[in-house]
Amino acid sequence: MSSEQKKDIRIRSNVYDNMVKSPNRAMLRATGMGDEEFKKPIVGVISTWAENTPCNIHLHDLGKLARKGVITAGGWPVQFGTITVADGIAMGTPGMRYSLPSRDIIADSVETAISGHNCDAFVAIGGCDKNMPGCMIAIANTEIPSIFVYGGTIAPGNLDGKDIDLVSVFEAIGKWNHNDMTAEEVRRIECNACPGPGGCGGMYTANTMASAIEAMGMSLPGSSSHPATTEEKLRDVEAAGEAVLNLLEKRIYPKDIMTRKAFENAITVVMALGGSTNAILHLMAMAHAANVELTLDDFNDFQEKVPHLADLKPSGQYVFQDLYEVGGVPAVMKYLYENGFIHGDCLTVTGKTIAENLAEVPSLKEGQKVIMPLENPKRKDGPLIVLHGNLAPDGAVAKVSGVKVRRHEGPAKVFNTEEEAIQAVLTDEIVDGDVVVVRYVGPKGGPGMPEMLSLSSMIVGKGQGETVALLTDGRFSGGTYGLVVGHIAPEAQDGGPIALLQTGDTVIVDQDTKELTMKVSDEELAKRRETVVIPPLHSRGALGKYAHIVSSSAKGAITDFWKKGEY
Repeated sequence: MSSEQKKDIRIRSNVYDNMVKSPNRAMLRATGMGDEEFKKPIVGVISTWAENTPCNIHLHDLGKLARKGVITAGGWPVQFGTITVADGIAMGTPGMRYSLPSRDIIADSVETAISGHNCDAFVAIGGCDKNMPGCMIAIANTEIPSIFVYGGTIAPGNLDGKDIDLVSVFEAIGKWNHNDMTAEEVRRIECNACPGPGGCGGMYTANTMASAIEAMGMSLPGSSSHPATTEEKLRDVEAAGEAVLNLLEKRIYPKDIMTRKAFENAITVVMALGGSTNAILHLMAMAHAANVELTLDDFNDFQEKVPHLADLKPSGQYVFQDLYEVGGVPAVMKYLYENGFIHGDCLTVTGKTIAENLAEVPSLKEGQKVIMPLENPKRKDGPLIVLHGNLAPDGAVAKVSGVKVRRHEGPAKVFNTEEEAIQAVLTDEIVDGDVVVVRYVGPKGGPGMPEMLSLSSMIVGKGQGETVALLTDGRFSGGTYGLVVGHIAPEAQDGGPIALLQTGDTVIVDQDTKELTMKVSDEELAKRRETVVIPPLHSRGALGKYAHIVSSSAKGAITDFWKKGEY
């Protein structure tokens, strides 16, 4: 705990006991507070509730349960809301450009609401890809006792006795285009893929971030894997409302928990479970907020030593609910801890250490098949790889779980928009061996670094997931799999080498050497740089602000990176 944190803690809301603050108290009386309530800590309960996404539609009611827990523990709850953008709704549309920026808008709005109203502690409830790291960035920046609660995973859809999910719909479109599926079959998948509330059901970004946050110690044990519609999830939320008062009493702050070791635990669990490439962006952004040094190369260190154990979608058989049924994230953490992969001495929001929490956790169910044994892993190292080379001097990120191809060398087909690339796929212009490149879609160029799930799923649906490579300075959904590389930095908008690539250039992607290169000489690249024309930055509204202040993806695409000369 820092010297600032060690100073005598005073409940912020008790400033209202000062007579000078009588006008403030008068307003608070109108909200239901009285003399006794003024003596209680004010606890914010903030959720990313929204009616138009299954990930978040149930969070308003969960907020009421958190309020109940706060009251039980002796606090005064104040419920807030904030915006959210669901990737599954925005995917393949212009709205996708707002997805990643929403993370930072959420972080700023949560920090503003909580700090502007002098809350003493708060519970954050999130349900999908960007609102979860957004809440965590706010937790780090507000520096008051806080707990995160995940709204839970969606149950799998079912069609003809087979589990399906949102990614099944995207892939079905590719199969339809390849004449392997009828329009009616696509519609049946669409109508059965999402049966109710909850975050996307595979080891996609929402479940990845929930697992990482629990591994970090910032959510209650088990809460990341309890599905959205279970009684356990209801208990999670109410318990979080109670637990945050314990943190306040014990003077436990987010940065006491969000340490370097805690981030290492999070990376370990993400690698073992085969998590989303987005975890790299979000964990770096969260670490930046917590003043923890974390770089792209750190992820390669853990990739080399942590095996991929989970047979989860998108590259495996099972969904996240299946993991819950065999013991969930705590059982996986216990298995990793017992085998020396997890730091057990890290503090958590229970007030206990990881090791103390795991001592109370049952082991993985005997005979289960969701988590493979260390002696026979799905992959002997981690599935998230950082690549370097003359096409990505600052790095790029590949998810290689389930990808049999170790090296791909082929001609580039370069597009400046995702729409152009999709059209090329649909008209069979993309053939086996090609390297499809989509550029000017990075954090600044998009702006907003949109995901390419529609494009990648169409390629997989057409049977080219292992024969065509897909490269971009944008992002991929956690639901993406196949031979894909994203987060190429510097991005094209910053004049990175990807802006100099031309159709026909030979590109090499090698997961063994962690190489991403183009067979173009330095002399030729220098000539091209003299004539390349970079389009102007977006200049209006939220996206214009974002484009002008966001950092490189190699630094987490953060918006408060003020080091002179580096953006």
